[in-house]
Amino acid sequence: MKLENKAVVVTGASSGMGRAIVEKFVREGADVVAVARRKERLEALAEELKDAPGKVVIYAGDVSKKEVNEGMIDECIRQFGKLDILVNNAGVMDNMATAGTFLDEKYESVMAINVYGPLAAMRKAVNVFLSQGNGGNIITVSSLGAQHQAAGVVYCASKAAINAAVRNTAWAYRNEKIRSNAIAPGGIATEIGAAMGMPDMDGYGRIASFQQLMPATGSVDDITAAALFLASDESAFITGQILGVDGGWAAL
Repeated sequence: MKLENKAVVVTGASSGMGRAIVEKFVREGADVVAVARRKERLEALAEELKDAPGKVVIYAGDVSKKEVNEGMIDECIRQFGKLDILVNNAGVMDNMATAGTFLDEKYESVMAINVYGPLAAMRKAVNVFLSQGNGGNIITVSSLGAQHQAAGVVYCASKAAINAAVRNTAWAYRNEKIRSNAIAPGGIATEIGAAMGMPDMDGYGRIASFQQLMPATGSVDDITAAALFLASDESAFITGQILGVDGGWAAL
């Protein structure tokens, strides 16, 4: 097992990529604090994995809140005695609006979850890693949207911002052996698009030509394979990287 005795926090764990990452990590021996807003889904996940090699502890909360980002890591330390890996997976789409039409309330909600949430969790995790004194590992789920215009202006801006934070953290704490990398999915079959609701049709029309160039739709298994690699000792010399998992879409 590649993650035996590792203590991990995974956000956005109730569905899609986050749920799949929890499943993969626990079956590889990790003990995981699974974080999401929907407690009933977390409970179902924990029940499903009750006989797996690793252990699942659920933590219900909204990662746009400082106290949740700090509390989930405190819970990991209470339950498992340490923190080894933070997986910032929670994220939301915008509604495809452009610079001319985006709404302030959409900006505030997307940035709170996609940027503030990971940053607040990274701040807490980095300080825990420093106090533990044996390095640490942060994996953040970004998006092809940080590089290409596969969504609206607010979503793309949020993912570009988090890519910068990932690289900054990798360089700033390289001497303390705190690694920081991102996974940048392309089109992956999850609930995130459905949760978006009705798109801004003007905005969608302006980026639709790029959407039509998507070479293929990936699965959550493609993401979990990348996450497991970055979480394992096989990637021990890799930090500050944005790993595209997009079927070649970013090559355009």
